[in-house]
This record gives sequence, C-alpha cells and structure tokens, in this order.
Amino acid sequence: MSPRGPDPESLPPLVPPAQDAAVPAFWRDLGLPGLYDVHVHFMPPNIQRAVWDVFDARGPKIGRPWPITYRGRTADRLEHLRALGVRRFGALPYAHKPGVAGYLNDWARDFAAAVPEALWSATFYPEPEVATYVPELVAAGVEVWKVHVQVGEFRLDDPLLDPAWEALAAAGTPVVVHVGSGPVGNAFTGPEPLRRVLHRHPRLTAVVAHMGAPEYADFLALAERYERTHLDTTMVFTAFFSAIDGAGPFPEVLLPRLADLGPKVLLGSDFPTIPYPYAHQLEALARLRDREPRLDDAWLREVCWSTPHRLLERPSPP
Repeated sequence: MSPRGPDPESLPPLVPPAQDAAVPAFWRDLGLPGLYDVHVHFMPPNIQRAVWDVFDARGPKIGRPWPITYRGRTADRLEHLRALGVRRFGALPYAHKPGVAGYLNDWARDFAAAVPEALWSATFYPEPEVATYVPELVAAGVEVWKVHVQVGEFRLDDPLLDPAWEALAAAGTPVVVHVGSGPVGNAFTGPEPLRRVLHRHPRLTAVVAHMGAPEYADFLALAERYERTHLDTTMVFTAFFSAIDGAGPFPEVLLPRLADLGPKVLLGSDFPTIPYPYAHQLEALARLRDREPRLDDAWLREVCWSTPHRLLERPSPP
C-alpha cells in the first residue's frame, strides 16, 4: 500500500475514535497501513519508575495531577501499541544530567534490536563526551534523537553541544526537542534557544515536541522559516493539555498557518505517560476539520503516516 493511501473518494466517512478499540478502524478508514508515532517513551525500568514517581508526586516540572493511563510492564505496553496498530515508534530516552546518556543509549540500542517496531533512539547532554558519542552513534545508524531541556535544565546552544548539532545537521537524523515551556517553563525553555541553534545549523532536522506549547506561534514560525524544522502533535488539542495553564489550547488564529505547513507535522502521543486513552489524541486531531476544513483526511494521512515515514524511513541525505 502506498504511504499516501488510496483515492480519498473510495474511503468511508471518517469516525473520530473515542476508545482505543476503535483506533484500528480509524487508520483503516484513512487508508493507512497503521500509525507512525514519533513520540513514544520506553526507558530502562529503573529510570521509568523514577519518571513516574515525579508525575505521581506532581513535581515542580509537572505542576498538576497527572494520572498515568498505561502504567504496566514493558511487554504489556508493547502489546497495547501493537493492538492499536502503531507500526513504528520512537523510544526517546532523554538524559537529565551528565553521565547518564551513555547508559540510556546502550539500553535503547538493545531495545531497538529486540523490538522490530522501535526506532533506534538516542539522547545526549552537554558534557565533554558528547563530541565523541554523538558522531559515533550517528555513523552507527541511530534513527532518532531526543533532548528535553525542561527536564535536563541546559541550554540548547551550550558550546559543548556544537559538535552534536553539527553532526546531526550533516546527517539529517531527526532530533525531537522538548524546548517549549509547557507544562512548566524554566530559564532554559522557550523559542529563543532553538532559534539560535537553527541560525547556526539551518539544515538541522528538528521536531519540536508538543508543537512548542505554549509558545505555539513562535515555534510555528520556526517551522515556516526552516526547511527541516517540524512539529509533533504530542498532547496538543487534547482536553487535558488544553486546560493546563502552562500549555493551553492551540490558538484558533494559527490553524490556517498549521494547514499551510503541509507535510511538516508528525503524530506524537507521549504514550505511556498520558492521562487519557491513546485514542483521544487521534480524536482531537480528527475534530480539527470542524475548525479548519483543510485539516482534513488528507492532512491526517500525512500526520499519522506519510510525514514520519518519509522523514525516518529513507536514507539520510549526504
């Protein structure tokens, strides 16, 4: 099947999925072979427990109650993704302090080798070793990277990271960047750090997590300006995320510009650490057509399959 799916005229009317059991019918009705979710998290069990403890405690980077819907064993979470029809996904570990990236990257390498659907993911942190391990892992074939400055509390344009950005820009390997100030901002979040990095490395393939919430307009402008800057949909448009003071609803006035971006938007979910069913992200995206007609089935096909497939399943540019 073509990643773009069949002729839209041959497809049944799309029904937004209200429950996880309806998700396979959703992507089949779009004419897709499944879902391609760039923003999923799998981590070593000890790290995963520590992350969930922070959410359970409503820590200072969370700021509100955040119940976790898919708290289960790794095997159970994998089976749930498969039942949903998520054919490919990133594991996206993220380093929160110096010295931990190597441990996470070793674990993620083994995870990708054992799980056919998992993209080989890696992370990095501003530390002297980053100049060595990022180029080495790029050359070895890492498929997607993740950095999280809201948690790690570091500057995206830290001089120690220059070799990493240079290697990634040259290879074209996507990096998912949580740099928006949602759900709770700090001195390291916001559009300016990424703007400075892109000014120095305009060919960097950046995927802005959560569409940069709450600085939606600023990050959308970066995606408009830089050819390889993308946005992921993670939690955006959901009722939970829209109600968070530090995230907020996506502004209505920006929806036409979002449609104008074309194939620069990728599906993300934040599974498993989400406080609602996986289906709700897809339901929220499907209902956007009621607010902007161009965010239609064709747009959903791009978001849910074609754009991430094109970005992550082709050889990196020279």
